[in-house]
Amino acid sequence: PQVAPAILRGDGQGPPMVNADLDMAQVWASGTDHDQTFIQNLALFFSCFFRQHLQIAERTAQADPTLLQAALSLLVSISHVDDQETFKICLEYWNGLTSDLYHTECQFQPPPQSPLVLAPAALSPAASPRLQLYAPILTKLRQLMVSRMAKPEEVLIVEDENGEIVRETMKDSDAITLYKTMRETLVYLTHLNYDDTENIMLDKLQYQVDGSQWSWHNLNTLCWAIGSISGAMSEEDEKRFLVTVIKDLLGLCEMKRGKDNKAVVASNIMYVVGQYPRFLRAHWKFLKTVVNKLFEFMHELHPGVQDMACDTFLKISQKCRRKFVILQVGEAMPFIDELTLNLRSVISDLEPGQVHVFYEAVGYMVAAQSDAPTRDALLMKLMEWPNQMWVDILAQAKQTNGENLKSPDVMKRLQTIVRTNERVAVALGHPYTVQLGHIYVDLLNVYKAYSELINSTIAAAAANTHVMHTSGVRAMRAVKKETLRLLDTFIEKSEDADLVLTKFVPPMLDPVLGDYVRSIPAARDPEVLSLFCCLINKLQSAMTAEVPRVFEAVFKSTLDMITKNFEDFPEHRSNLFNLLRAINHHCFPALLQGADNFTLIIESIKWAFKHTERTVAETGLHTLLELLQNVQASTVMNAFYVQYYLGLLQDVFAVLTDTLHKPGFKLQAMILAHLFVAVESGAITSPLWPQDGSVAATSNGQYVRELLLQMFTTSFPNLTAAQLQSTIAGMFERCKDQSAFKQHLRDFLVQVKEFGDSTDLFAEERQQELETKAKEVRTRQEQIPGLLNPHQRNDDMTMD
Repeated sequence: PQVAPAILRGDGQGPPMVNADLDMAQVWASGTDHDQTFIQNLALFFSCFFRQHLQIAERTAQADPTLLQAALSLLVSISHVDDQETFKICLEYWNGLTSDLYHTECQFQPPPQSPLVLAPAALSPAASPRLQLYAPILTKLRQLMVSRMAKPEEVLIVEDENGEIVRETMKDSDAITLYKTMRETLVYLTHLNYDDTENIMLDKLQYQVDGSQWSWHNLNTLCWAIGSISGAMSEEDEKRFLVTVIKDLLGLCEMKRGKDNKAVVASNIMYVVGQYPRFLRAHWKFLKTVVNKLFEFMHELHPGVQDMACDTFLKISQKCRRKFVILQVGEAMPFIDELTLNLRSVISDLEPGQVHVFYEAVGYMVAAQSDAPTRDALLMKLMEWPNQMWVDILAQAKQTNGENLKSPDVMKRLQTIVRTNERVAVALGHPYTVQLGHIYVDLLNVYKAYSELINSTIAAAAANTHVMHTSGVRAMRAVKKETLRLLDTFIEKSEDADLVLTKFVPPMLDPVLGDYVRSIPAARDPEVLSLFCCLINKLQSAMTAEVPRVFEAVFKSTLDMITKNFEDFPEHRSNLFNLLRAINHHCFPALLQGADNFTLIIESIKWAFKHTERTVAETGLHTLLELLQNVQASTVMNAFYVQYYLGLLQDVFAVLTDTLHKPGFKLQAMILAHLFVAVESGAITSPLWPQDGSVAATSNGQYVRELLLQMFTTSFPNLTAAQLQSTIAGMFERCKDQSAFKQHLRDFLVQVKEFGDSTDLFAEERQQELETKAKEVRTRQEQIPGLLNPHQRNDDMTMD
């Protein structure tokens, strides 16, 4: 490789193409299109060259390192140009180089702490000539990464094109991908020399504090970089580093004037503290200071600040929850007691959505209290204000005979109260039962009252469905939907199936199921279907006795809504088939109780797997496969197959050979294999052919083969009888070997020329490959301290 020296030193007959000391960012900014294209090509050349020939370059550098260092310095300089594509070219190379240096040069020592606490690998850079060779380049690279760090997903406050600080309205997926690569690169750089990384960051922070390099951009990139190396240093180093960082940032917040300046500093404080839960867990004073600062920010009306304060509070509560419920040294009471006393003043300026996040965060704290009576008392304190509002509204409803429930303000408050309960239920889990017990009967009464109000409003409008879109009816439905979501969450989180079955299920059947039947189609809530799906998945066979009633209420009425076309009521579609799958899976005996219903179920499953919506079709196929497995183990197997075998076989082959249903190939193949095995193994003892003498067959195997030949001859005239007979014989021969059977079906589909592109037929294998790669990446990330975001780590959230 003589090209790189020629670029940097010349070829002996003329000057070099590029001066290694050039400020490429300046050249780019003032250069022509031709200059910019040349610089981008130079980045491509050097990154490709070093990727392929780095070992040779390193061997050459043993005698004289100046050329290699000059070339890499030039690539660092190019990395500073204000062009995203050029930067990405360079970044990809830097990511590969730092990863290689980390894996080859860092000497691992087992961390002395618990394996749950991520500690960095010990390394001895002085002992590595290779690291010494790259040291000056890596320092420049650290400065580059810190000065150009991309915006993390958690940061909600951005500078718009007018130079104003605003709340981010849409996630930039390119920026998030860029951030992940830069973050990984900076973590490797931190491991390669922690002291250098710390010094660069603290120097840059000092420039922000003294104002010499103050700008929103500089502070943002610095704090994003500081947050991105969480976990990449030892606990002692992290403590020393963060004490300085947090103190300086809090001081900067007090020092800066102007709403925009304060909003920028606030967002950076919130991002940094949110990234270091391990530090906060170990230092109560800092944790308390940070949380109180978040409470201050919750009163800051600048767009995005309150959202970010609530999000950061939620993250810290999840990771440090135990710290808030125990009595800390020097405190008069546990923090959560203090918080519940001042709760209303803390959330006084928050919007309803932010209040919900706040309550969820405090719910995680309450959940950390291991003493049940104390936890229940805390829960009641937390819910005191929503419960008081709830009682006041119900008392007023009693006085006004329900008239106040029509008020838009009351409906909005009810939505907020029920949603607040739902978020606390998410955080608290099973212990939330205490709170639900207080409001459950009234909750169902409110649900019933709004059902009647909606129905009377529709009746008064002469069943005109346009009335469904009026603000009043929409608000009433919103209260009902929030109620259903709350019940769904409670059931999902409950750990006492008997309690749910005996105390909570009976009172809800009439208000919820009865209302669903009585309502016009447009007024039926799809959440009813998902609620009973959740109930059956949770209580399993214990719900078998209630299934006929559930089935009677929702099945036929919903089928009538969705079978008119493939488009209307999409949520009802997917929820109904999920419910049917749950019933089949857990309460199969209940499906056999009515012959008419059973035929309707089979027809609805066929309708589902023929659906053009992929998720619905997939649920239909899953349900059919599980139904066949249940039938196989039941006493009704022969009767079932006599009535439905041939129809199912024909319909599954119809979707198998339909290009719109390619994604379902794996399940289609499993169902067909099951049907073939049932015949081939002799499990079906009753004859499948008509017994009126019109068909002369001696066995089910012979009859099904002849029927398939007849069906394929009609459908695929391009294939000869010999080809078809061979294909059908192959299906029967391979039906007990799933992978061989699938391959045979793939060959058949290619043969009939139904699939121009057969890649979807290998979707299962591709998916397995992707999952394997994802697991490998995750394993690799877990082995390198700091590579996983602290909120993705499976560390002990309640540890002291």
